[in-house]
Amino acid sequence: MMENLNKNKTRIRHPEKVNKPESFQVTKPVWLKVKAPISKGYFETKKIVDTHNVFTVCQEASCPNIGSCWSKKHATFMILGDICTRACAFCNVSTGKPNDLDLFEPARVAMAVSKLGLKHVVITSVDRDDLDDGGAQHFANTVNLIRKKSPNTTIEILTPDFLRARSDSLDIVLSSNPNVFNHNLETVPRLYHEVRPGSRYYQSLKILDKAKDINPFLFTKSGLMVGLGEELKEVMQVMDDLRTARVDFLTIGQYLQPTKKHYPLYNYVTIDDFDKLKKIAYSKGFLMVSSSPFTRSSFHADDDYKELLKKKIQSNK
Repeated sequence: MMENLNKNKTRIRHPEKVNKPESFQVTKPVWLKVKAPISKGYFETKKIVDTHNVFTVCQEASCPNIGSCWSKKHATFMILGDICTRACAFCNVSTGKPNDLDLFEPARVAMAVSKLGLKHVVITSVDRDDLDDGGAQHFANTVNLIRKKSPNTTIEILTPDFLRARSDSLDIVLSSNPNVFNHNLETVPRLYHEVRPGSRYYQSLKILDKAKDINPFLFTKSGLMVGLGEELKEVMQVMDDLRTARVDFLTIGQYLQPTKKHYPLYNYVTIDDFDKLKKIAYSKGFLMVSSSPFTRSSFHADDDYKELLKKKIQSNK
């Protein structure tokens, strides 16, 4: 994407024109290379995660920021098990038939959050289309137990779209009063069929908009990946759609192809272009924007939440 952000007509190779993922290679730029995680904090975090038998998206999704985050004892927990019922082409989380719901998982997550001393925590999950409520009550139970165990910890949830779940699933989740509600669009509508075959673009927009209907004071957040073959005009349209859904916070990060079997990488977006995307997003009215190669939904989420609060206060003056 975006060899020149001043030209909305920048063309991107369509996925059907890529013969095989393994035949399409792009040289990784130096700014995307990270050091191996070897810090004391990293190993202390790993010990707590392992001891409490909890899953983290840091590990399951092979996040490039794991060394940086875990060195500070920051971890993003993944609930509802580690097997997803969908098969998104960009995601490295295992897909298949999930195990039975672990009713003790919320308590273990709450204990791990307490042991890590987290001031802000992000809770996400796999998709569980096999569950009647899509895992909504499990989310609520997890948030409620974290509040009980760590009352001063602010909580951000990154949920599935509840596409095949009962209609009150979002109400159940938000009854636990998280501080931030996040649901990622991930990519532009044109690429949904290939990138997110089990999801629907407008369902994701709808859930973000409905969250504001349920609680107008709730911070809402969504994220996009770039480098999948999108065009600038498409990204700008997604920004407009998110603002129509009253989303406060937008994250934009570089897509990194996990393996040769995953959706092919089209290109690496430059740091300058990430900065330009940030400016465009702010011009459209987002309260906060994080745009960089390493940006992920939960990266620096604690600092971002503090900044979000400050900006909200300033906007109300």
